[in-house]
Amino acid sequence: MAENGRRDHPRGEGTASPRPTLAYLASEYPAISHTFIFREILHLRAKGFQVHTASIRRPRNLEKMTPEEKEDAARTLYVLSRSLPAILLDNLLLFLSGPARYLAMAAEAWKAHRLGKRSILKSLAYLVEAGVLTRWLASKGVTHLHVHFANPAATAAMIGAASGRFTFSLSVHGPTVFFRTTEFVLPRKLEKAHFVRCISHFCRSQVMTFLPPSHWEKLEIVRCGVNPQVFTPRPDPGEGRKEILCVARVVPVKGQHILLQACRILAEKGIDFHLTLVGGGEDIEAVREEAERLGLKERVTLTGPVGQGEIRRYFDAAHLFALPSFAEGVPVVFMEAMAKEIPCVASRINGIPELIEDGVEGFLVTPSHVEELADRLERLLADGNLRREMGRKGREKVLRLYDLDKNCEQMGRIFTRRLAPGS
Repeated sequence: MAENGRRDHPRGEGTASPRPTLAYLASEYPAISHTFIFREILHLRAKGFQVHTASIRRPRNLEKMTPEEKEDAARTLYVLSRSLPAILLDNLLLFLSGPARYLAMAAEAWKAHRLGKRSILKSLAYLVEAGVLTRWLASKGVTHLHVHFANPAATAAMIGAASGRFTFSLSVHGPTVFFRTTEFVLPRKLEKAHFVRCISHFCRSQVMTFLPPSHWEKLEIVRCGVNPQVFTPRPDPGEGRKEILCVARVVPVKGQHILLQACRILAEKGIDFHLTLVGGGEDIEAVREEAERLGLKERVTLTGPVGQGEIRRYFDAAHLFALPSFAEGVPVVFMEAMAKEIPCVASRINGIPELIEDGVEGFLVTPSHVEELADRLERLLADGNLRREMGRKGREKVLRLYDLDKNCEQMGRIFTRRLAPGS
């Protein structure tokens, strides 16, 4: 049973339904910071779905990714990597194959332009991207496209779907899209989507604010997840120098500066610890400079981007995991840490309390509250029994609610039901 009360098996008790052929679209695929999309696609394929992949742009840091990710990248359509003549030819041929359908796409692009208050050139760019996508989907025999994140890639999907050649659905994560609803034309996307997958109850509640109750039946809650057979409990790191781990893009919203300020309090108390910040991003040099200014240069390591082939060794060395973000959906890195029995310290925001219960799998702290963050870090660093108990309960939570295989199984049932003829 799906969490919104709808059955998530195909119509007809005991009736085996064929697996629909799908395509997945993202702004960047595969991506180091969004490996859960790659894992979801792999699991759906393992369940018998044929899943093609498309991306608006080529991935950064592909050299750091696993061989499996590189292999999938080689099969992925990269819309903006096509030459300009090829992009224009795709659109011309699509127009000639059905002028009325193409004009319907153009009308949707104009609507998005007006609602999103974007430049006409940007809207034209979305239209030609949609033309490339639509023609590619037809060549693959795909009639449904699923988009992760309700961002500009979803705008191209919405415009292409106006042709009537395919339907589209969304996985909504947040939080950025909830702050920039006009720019991302969010209400229009939600209205036009065949269904909307929300990653948490909090996410569903936010989506509900943009849809009339008559549309709420299209909302499905399917959590993200990790593979607990891959993210297994780490070896006990012992009671020597304590290792604090943070894995996230190094950008202001992730709160690394707040974490550094909390660590300065720990250092002033003479607590022996080391902080590893894993990830790349626009703020990495500012964070490096802040660590030096706070006298933490010898206690802090910034690794830059790290692929999935390496990431588990950082988890294995960690005593605790901390990510004091200012805005989040439900970060998969917390699930990874919890699956490895690492206690977590997180901000009490958005969907995170659905994953981490304060005092059970870790601690939740008031966003931006440096002293409170330092206090919770200190408590965990000082108490090995507490770390072990929270770590054990964290893995139990992942096994119960955030197991990737179980959640992909649910996603597969939703695709089968929602895409059945007449649905």
